[in-house]
Amino acid sequence: MRLTGKTAIVTGGASGFGAGIVRKFTAEGCRVMIADINGAAAKDLADQMGDHAVAHEVDVAEGASVDGMARAAHALWGHVDILVNNAGVTHLPTPMEDVSEADFDRVTAVNMKSVYLTARALVGGMKSAGKGAILNIASTAGLSPRPNLNWYNASKGWMITATKTMAVELAPSGVRVNALCPVAGETPLLKSFLGEDTPEMRAKFLATIPLGRFSTPQDMGNAACFLCSDEASMITGTAMEVDGGRCI
Repeated sequence: MRLTGKTAIVTGGASGFGAGIVRKFTAEGCRVMIADINGAAAKDLADQMGDHAVAHEVDVAEGASVDGMARAAHALWGHVDILVNNAGVTHLPTPMEDVSEADFDRVTAVNMKSVYLTARALVGGMKSAGKGAILNIASTAGLSPRPNLNWYNASKGWMITATKTMAVELAPSGVRVNALCPVAGETPLLKSFLGEDTPEMRAKFLATIPLGRFSTPQDMGNAACFLCSDEASMITGTAMEVDGGRCI
């Protein structure tokens, strides 16, 4: 029970990698707020987790919504030990000059601005407590970009740099900040990454992963649990690849 007594907010926690992190955290004794724009899905998962989880509907790209999430967590627990910035979106594989302005704005708002908004809402409390762990879910796309996911790649590269600058600034306050860089997995975003979800496209993508499989929510939950636990008390500013060797 590596997270017993701790509290956490997981954005985008109702499905995909976020749900895997929620399930692992609750299994390890953590009390979790499942924060998601899909409030009904968040409630369904929270009901499965019993007393260890609560649901909260949030739009991570809107400051007032994020502030409301933080207030709800503090009203519930009095403090937040762990923040997982997992919510993310992508655009379809498209030549960079053809990505619509609306898609670009949505990617930057959800993948980038949200990290600023959650930091604004929650870092102060962690600094006052002299402890805390923040985990940003980046991507192999931020380390080894591939064509046509151009602005998504850039947003995840931004998140990796944000992780490092947050880590170096918050370290004196006892707050650790790390990132996970998964390869694509069995999540609602897979079809968007592939362009079309066909056996042929899956085989082509899997051929680029030395271990020969996609990342799973369980993989992400296990890695997230370690980085957010006291076992990783000397680790900050890292971008851990959970990618089956794709970035080698």
